[in-house]
Amino acid sequence: MACEPPPPPLKFPPAAPTTISSLGDDLLREIFLRLPSLPTLVRAALACPAFLRAVRSSPAFRRRFRDLHSPPLFGLFLDIFDSDTPAFRPIRLRSDPDLTAAVRGADLLLTRLPDDEGHNPEWSIKDCHDGYVVLISYNRTDGLAVYNPLTRALHLFPTPPNEICAKMCTEYHVLSPEEAQGPFRVVCVGNEDYGAQAAILSSETREWQVFPLVFAPNMRPVLQPLDEKYTPDNGKLVNGSIYWVAESLATARVLNTATMQFSRINLPHVEGQEALVAGETRDGKLCVICTVKLTLVVWLWGTDNDGLERWTLDKTFPLEEGIGGLRGSFMDDHVILKVIAIENGFVYLSAYCEVDLKLPGWFLSFCLETEELNKLCPIIHDDMYPYIMAWPPSLVLDKYLFLQPCSSS
Repeated sequence: MACEPPPPPLKFPPAAPTTISSLGDDLLREIFLRLPSLPTLVRAALACPAFLRAVRSSPAFRRRFRDLHSPPLFGLFLDIFDSDTPAFRPIRLRSDPDLTAAVRGADLLLTRLPDDEGHNPEWSIKDCHDGYVVLISYNRTDGLAVYNPLTRALHLFPTPPNEICAKMCTEYHVLSPEEAQGPFRVVCVGNEDYGAQAAILSSETREWQVFPLVFAPNMRPVLQPLDEKYTPDNGKLVNGSIYWVAESLATARVLNTATMQFSRINLPHVEGQEALVAGETRDGKLCVICTVKLTLVVWLWGTDNDGLERWTLDKTFPLEEGIGGLRGSFMDDHVILKVIAIENGFVYLSAYCEVDLKLPGWFLSFCLETEELNKLCPIIHDDMYPYIMAWPPSLVLDKYLFLQPCSSS
């Protein structure tokens, strides 16, 4: 009997190809977490409505992304004497084309600032925080400008009342809402040896609220001396409070911007230190940092074993070897390090020649986490405001916007 041939194999319809548009939001977000930087995430999210929806709809994802990726530095605003507007010095990182594209697309020349015909507004930079630049022109009634160069959103407000501006040297700080939602606030503070006064403006009401003058003995000092000299324009905003370091290095003034109450705290001290600067670590802890010659000294504020809040010496970072390559730019070995700002665990410094301040210096960054020192760009000016990219409003969910999934084509 002849063998019957085996039946032909069953034919199944080919499986539908898996495309990126068929991935769920959770898987998309896991992919986005592996992108190298915030500018790259912006570029990816804006490629497709479904990608944008995945980012916008998850505050938890945005928190995780910020924990994994430090916000990038775009460059420096330089407040140059006798100039109409601040200058900008970009940081050129050719290894990151997305960051380069973001810098190129931002209005870092501040071209939207009003420039009335026949009238010189003379804009001077006062603060740079959370993507905003705060500028003042005393030649205009609406001489307070809050500008986001990345989104090109410009807000003009009246300058503070004379009762605070006429009596004290003032400085300004912008308080932005979480993830760029809701109104922001601007705090104006006057500091003198005998006391301080603050005023606050909301972008929603556009009106200044002036708080009473607080005399130094009423600031609830931790230490008692009242002969300290406070320098205007050196306040640092950290976690909702502004810190001013006294020249004597004994205490710092503190303004809690939630309660608008002034207080004082004691400061650490080490022999030979330069001025302390307040800032925040990568995990948001309050720190103060100074330089002792070519060494960074870091203190953290926290609770000790006895339950008392105090400063503890965290680490010292010798930078002699890393600074060595700069010595050819200066005369002899007279290199001075100055802490400019401390943002998100990065210390921004200037290195310059002590014996000839006209010589070009360097703008540097030092990562407290990785202990990596980077030479970013040469500089010739001392008043510097690092501009760091904030989380873009376009990546935050607008409750009035309904997105449709992208097509499979």
